[in-house]
Amino acid sequence: MADLAEIEAMIAAALPGAAVEVIDETGAGDHLRATVSAPQFEGLSRIDQHRLVKAAIKKRFDDGQIHALSIKTSLPQ
Repeated sequence: MADLAEIEAMIAAALPGAAVEVIDETGAGDHLRATVSAPQFEGLSRIDQHRLVKAAIKKRFDDGQIHALSIKTSLPQ
């Protein structure tokens, strides 16, 4: 089971200045949804934005704590 605060912190550390929210979609702690708004997404395709987010938490995919992650990205308003 993933620690949501840790996942948020990992993403925020990889994308300084980002607004990050992670929720547990199923209650089991391994299917998550991340909403991330970051200035680093400027000029990137949606796929590349998602790759940045997934790279930030790769360790939790590798150790099996996260099975699935739904991602919504945007630029800060």
